[in-house]
Amino acid sequence: MNAILPETVLINGQLVLENEVVRGNLVLRDGVIAEIDTSPSRIANAHDCEGSYIAPGLIELHTDNLERHLEPRPGVAWPDEAAAIAHDAELAGCGITTVFDAMRVGSVPSGTSRYDAYARRMVDVMLSLKAEDRLKISHFIHLRAEVCSETLAEELATFGPDDRIGIVSLMDHTPGQRQFRDINKLKAYVTGKKNLDDAGFQAHVQMLMDLRTRNGDMHETLTCTEAERLCAVLASHDDTTEEHVQTSALRGVKVAEFPTTVEAAAACRKHGIAIMMGAPNLIRGGSHSGNVSALELAELDLLDIVSSDYVPAALFQSVLLLAELWGDLPKAMRTVTSKPAKAAGLTDRGQIAIGKRADLTVFRKTENFGHMQMVLCRGKGIFSPKLQPYKINIGQSVF
Repeated sequence: MNAILPETVLINGQLVLENEVVRGNLVLRDGVIAEIDTSPSRIANAHDCEGSYIAPGLIELHTDNLERHLEPRPGVAWPDEAAAIAHDAELAGCGITTVFDAMRVGSVPSGTSRYDAYARRMVDVMLSLKAEDRLKISHFIHLRAEVCSETLAEELATFGPDDRIGIVSLMDHTPGQRQFRDINKLKAYVTGKKNLDDAGFQAHVQMLMDLRTRNGDMHETLTCTEAERLCAVLASHDDTTEEHVQTSALRGVKVAEFPTTVEAAAACRKHGIAIMMGAPNLIRGGSHSGNVSALELAELDLLDIVSSDYVPAALFQSVLLLAELWGDLPKAMRTVTSKPAKAAGLTDRGQIAIGKRADLTVFRKTENFGHMQMVLCRGKGIFSPKLQPYKINIGQSVF
């Protein structure tokens, strides 16, 4: 007699495939998509999606959200484990089923503008929570290597092959270039975050300039070497000129995070580097740092991947905005599913296809907004109050 196993069966949904949307049904078994059927279905006890969209779970390559939970207000530290669990739950509720948690490496442990190391201890926390099965979604680590720092070499040396380091990015926040070409934008950001007066801001700028002169070139070379040692994808950050992109290409960069100009984005396309932009930039219609608009790049077809950056809920909403702009929901969905999966080297997720991980979102959309109804990770409902398992004989097809 065949054993009876619980499976999840979703029927009557609009399946967002790689290049089309079709009405259909899914069987999820052992954490993967086992069957896809496009005929009308009235299976008893299955979950009837009643025409809602079924799409792959969203994949987030760069989010500062964990840092926000660790320090909910300037100078206010939150317990590490509580911050990690809240961060995980927030992303799950936004339809994100895979995340690369961005953590800074490279610190300045002295002075009024000090910032301390935290990545090593937080990676340990995330690994512990994963081992205890206390996380709802899949977590990898994205190390943001600050070249304008004092301790980058020491911090990077603490990581090894078991730490789930998927991405290492080169971060250069030297004032007057890249993200902060406009010093006034930097001043507004830093003084608000660190509560500095004019003299304090000038000291902060000088400190960063001195660190760049002393350590910048050495830290850039080190970061590339360490990314290779960790078998991580190398990313650039805030490329501004064609020369920046040429340097990135020579270093083996695969992803350009938030290029600041059309010139840089066009150069990325020429060199085969995936272009990532922020969802908040898309939704707000511009960059908070005064750089190129993500909408402009989308209109020029110079946008491959979208990141929630600092607003997790923005990732899903950006898909609907791009779908309206392009008139193509599957193309918009690829920016947060299959394209980030490919860029990060993940071959087991990011598409609705047999054998892929059963990481899924079920949603409805109105004229200008989307409503997340269910989120599943490896076939398990993590945001799905009405989802029930469906029992089926092993080897027996539902359809």
